[in-house]
Amino acid sequence: MSTSQPTTTLEDPRIPVRAKLAAAWTSFMFLYAYVDILGFFTPGIVKDILAGRVYEFDLSQTFSTTALTLMAVPIFMVVLSMTLPARASRIANLVVAALYVPVTVFNVAGGFWLYFYGLGVVLELIVLALILRYAWTWPRTARSASLATGADREGVRARQRA
Repeated sequence: MSTSQPTTTLEDPRIPVRAKLAAAWTSFMFLYAYVDILGFFTPGIVKDILAGRVYEFDLSQTFSTTALTLMAVPIFMVVLSMTLPARASRIANLVVAALYVPVTVFNVAGGFWLYFYGLGVVLELIVLALILRYAWTWPRTARSASLATGADREGVRARQRA
């Protein structure tokens, strides 16, 4: 004997594009940082760091400032995606995500473990592609019906002059 239970649909509210972008930048930031942190477990990396080298680069204030800047940009994009006006947020997300694609691809060059670093880069590129898609397809508001035709615009102008 089977009893039928009423089926219910889970509520699935529309997620604002700003929240999607902030979540995607947060995911990107965690992936970026986690790949670097797990990279410390690659044999020889800590020894090289203690000797003052990271991959092919000398550890210096310039290197550390550059690394901090590369990490700070996605961190700030979380905030900027939520707080900038829509048009500015869309442009900032498109520009920054597009600039981070080659930066992300370049990061695989320093990795000794191709599968590990390759997977990290692929995952980061997927998140960047989502950011580009969300920003590119940002929903637009409908134009006011009264401003849709030239005749209507002339009527509005005439009323404004009166």
